[in-house]
Amino acid sequence: MGKQFDSISDAHRTFIEDQHLFFTGTAAPTGRVNVSPKGMDSLRVLGPNRVIWLNLTGSGNETASHLAEDPRMTLMWASFTKRPEILRLYGTAQTHHRDSPDWSELVALFGDPLGARQIYDMKVEMVQTSCGYSIPFFDYAGERDTLRKWTEDKGPKGIETYWETRNATSLDGRPTGIGANLKR
Repeated sequence: MGKQFDSISDAHRTFIEDQHLFFTGTAAPTGRVNVSPKGMDSLRVLGPNRVIWLNLTGSGNETASHLAEDPRMTLMWASFTKRPEILRLYGTAQTHHRDSPDWSELVALFGDPLGARQIYDMKVEMVQTSCGYSIPFFDYAGERDTLRKWTEDKGPKGIETYWETRNATSLDGRPTGIGANLKR
């Protein structure tokens, strides 16, 4: 049932682009493993072995702290409609903060929304597909506007304060590197 590939094919890319939700998984050498759901048109496939995703401001900042110590990352999509399928990308990623030389070019691919916190740049080493026979059907009802409204209410200064007070360390007390965003 499961198959492995060295790169993202056109069919894989189409599957990824058809999904409204993906999950990311990272872990530091010790401490908690983090798995997070992501949406809001925040991912771009840039080639057969490269994916970037925009990390918007949220309650935690685990991925950034984990990648600072261990660059491993897994991304996963599951089809809740049509044919049952799960697709995973395995690889390593680096974090781009606002002071990164590549930030402007990469964030432009997403329109540089308020609250853009980091961009993760993943080198894909393996693609795996597997059945999704046990995955239930769900209907897509649309995007939530809650995060957009929250960031608008906070404004740029409020977002920076939030980064400084709530996103500077992980659940395990590891630094996230968000300070790079505060040096503007």
